[in-house]
Amino acid sequence: MTEAFDVREQRAAQLKERVYITFTALAVTMALLADAAHETVGRSAATLTVTVVGTLLAVFVADYIAHITAHEALPSRSELQHLVIVVLGAAETLVLPLLVIALAAVGALTLEAALTVCVVVLALTLVAAGYLAVRRLRLPIGQRLIVLLAEFVLSAVVVGLELLAH
Repeated sequence: MTEAFDVREQRAAQLKERVYITFTALAVTMALLADAAHETVGRSAATLTVTVVGTLLAVFVADYIAHITAHEALPSRSELQHLVIVVLGAAETLVLPLLVIALAAVGALTLEAALTVCVVVLALTLVAAGYLAVRRLRLPIGQRLIVLLAEFVLSAVVVGLELLAH
């Protein structure tokens, strides 16, 4: 396995986990927004943080178990480092929404406005992830646009299902 391949694989894994965590954060934020009148800034930040951190830990455990299953051995130091880097990279998804919620804590925004901004930021994060996924594909521009459209439609379905759940 070449180093360039390792870097690409790690970036792909990080992107995959960021998308997953972004959907999770989006679902939680939309649920908080739906009940913003009964939420507090602190509880909203805590709910989002606990959910994302819990999901990140679940991702780490799942990846660890998958590695053991696939390789019939514990991860080496470098493989364990890869698992940790992927999870920590996905944790960055939490930073901007928490900064926006902090604006509500200092009175710069209402909690409802902050949560709305969070929903927009998280949705744009998904758009950016979709773009990053297709930007270097060796496909004609028309096919890349079709892939982006398919990603958008599937993302809209996920968001729609999340809204139905709340």
